[in-house]
Amino acid sequence: MRQKPLKPIKTINLNLTKNKKRMRALLTSLILSATSLTVVAQSNIKEGNNSFALYTQTGDIKNLENARKFSDAAFKTRKDSSSVRNNVLRGLVYSSLAVVDSTRKQKYTIDPIDESLNTLKLIDKKKAYRNFPVEVDYIKQNLATALIYKSNVELKNNKFEEAYKGFLKVDSLGFKNADLKFNLATLAVSSKRYPDAIKYYKELIKQDSKKPQYYLELAAVYEKIGTKQDELNTLSAGRLEFPQNKDILFKLIDIYAKNESYDAILTIIDEAIKLEPENVELNYLAGYAYEDAKDIRNAKQYYNKVLRLDANNYPSNLALGLIYLKDFLKSKSDEDKQYAQSYLLKANEIKPYDVNALKALSTYYNAIEDYVQLDRVNILLNQLTVN
Repeated sequence: MRQKPLKPIKTINLNLTKNKKRMRALLTSLILSATSLTVVAQSNIKEGNNSFALYTQTGDIKNLENARKFSDAAFKTRKDSSSVRNNVLRGLVYSSLAVVDSTRKQKYTIDPIDESLNTLKLIDKKKAYRNFPVEVDYIKQNLATALIYKSNVELKNNKFEEAYKGFLKVDSLGFKNADLKFNLATLAVSSKRYPDAIKYYKELIKQDSKKPQYYLELAAVYEKIGTKQDELNTLSAGRLEFPQNKDILFKLIDIYAKNESYDAILTIIDEAIKLEPENVELNYLAGYAYEDAKDIRNAKQYYNKVLRLDANNYPSNLALGLIYLKDFLKSKSDEDKQYAQSYLLKANEIKPYDVNALKALSTYYNAIEDYVQLDRVNILLNQLTVN
């Protein structure tokens, strides 16, 4: 399968509105928090939480800026930076800034994305997630939105490595999103991280929203790394899942043809021809597969169909000529003789210097004892084979 060029990756929707009810509870908890801290820290955390609560209610960026000011003031010492409550507020504030200030118009010592990731690391280290589940989910969703925006910008600028790392960070946040996995798989292929690509495509195939594209692209990865059986197994599984998919069907036929698995071709070729009844290559392949299976009657039907579609098709003229030549050598019937001569001469007319047609004509002229034509053909054959 021809690998498609890398496209701008899919837009990912993480449904940030799903926690609205839980966020109302969060606002109340923010306003009522920080009741047992020291006086200075209590003031900064309380004011920061209140400002952030106002921001979530009004959407006014000034409230978010105030929340940042109080959060920074409460984050001065090592003790401050190790406080879970301080980190929760900081994560809420900076993850929000990572989204609303996507072009980074404000000045930051550390990028809001990295600030937010650092807060999650501390919360996780102290196993405090169970105490702040809504807040942590909110931080993660903001982070995912900011990272996706940043990665899409990097994709537009052809910075595929940076984009891949960004999507990896989104994946590490635990979101089960098919478009995200697809982006990671596609970018992994473009950077030749084939084991990673295989992992992500397999995850996609396990999801309920699986698509034929996932099977085709996973098979293409296996083709790149040369694991032919895995490629075949993937496409066979895809065909079981999507029996009406034309691309999977045609790719299977292509692989069977390359492997000369003509018995396997016969099980699916008729279905492919129904989809493209005037496809010359498919009809010829059907003829060849039936001939390989010694079903000469069906082989003739398909070869003749090819010639109805394209009278100057060399392989089918030669194939029919060889079939009738073989029959003539056994039967010596005038009908077989006539057909053998007609198809072989047509093949020779199409490709005058093709050795296969000339060898068949040599056999034919020898059988009918036409030594003038036999000498002519043999002289030409000798000239071609000596070179």
